[in-house]
Amino acid sequence: MKHLDVLADLVAEQSALEQILDDLTPNEWTVPTPSVGWTVADQISHLSFFDERATMALSDPEAFAADRERIIAGAPHDPSVDAGRSSATTDLFGEWKRHSAQLRSVAEVAPSDLRVPWYGPAMSVPSFLTARLMECWAHGHDVCEATSRPPIISDRLRHVAHIGYSARPFSLLINRLPADDRPIRLELEGPGGRHWFWGPADADDRVIGEAYDFCLVVTQRRRPDESQLVVLGDSARRWIDVAQAFAGGPGRG
Repeated sequence: MKHLDVLADLVAEQSALEQILDDLTPNEWTVPTPSVGWTVADQISHLSFFDERATMALSDPEAFAADRERIIAGAPHDPSVDAGRSSATTDLFGEWKRHSAQLRSVAEVAPSDLRVPWYGPAMSVPSFLTARLMECWAHGHDVCEATSRPPIISDRLRHVAHIGYSARPFSLLINRLPADDRPIRLELEGPGGRHWFWGPADADDRVIGEAYDFCLVVTQRRRPDESQLVVLGDSARRWIDVAQAFAGGPGRG
């Protein structure tokens, strides 16, 4: 998929979340979310922080590399939530909108053959923007769940599912599991009854279910045993138990 097509979907995903945030009361910004220890403000602070880093990664890779080393050296402190804990919600909301708009502007003119550095392997521009969409959806889902809003469910889930499926080798590696090249077929039902497929049709190992359910699992918003996914084959089970669509260390679920 061309990166401008992915960018258009990223814009739509950010706009959908913006509408939800615009409707929140001041008290709702302080509500705890399913991410332990994080409030709604922390979620948006995190998105804003990494949208700013994404702009840097696209426009100034050397500056991004230096900033990445600074963040790694400061571990386990997580600077992505600092703004959320020190700013008024109106300022925080405005910062996220500013950083997301800057990211879109830089991405729009990015060379199609650019390899973008990040906290995991470098990515193509379409994959990089897919990862930003996945992050927006996942953290937006936490906000929706915490504030009793309906989740954002659209055809854009296909991007989240795609990066979740593509990240299978990384998921095994980061969890110190052996590499496994046995083919897996992923069959998902998207919104409106659409059907999406990945992997060879004759693969014995399979994951079958609703796209929304699968996306919750690969973003580790639901444990596999809490989902309705049908998982067939040892390789599929080994992967889905640790599946994660995001960079960094192994998630806690």
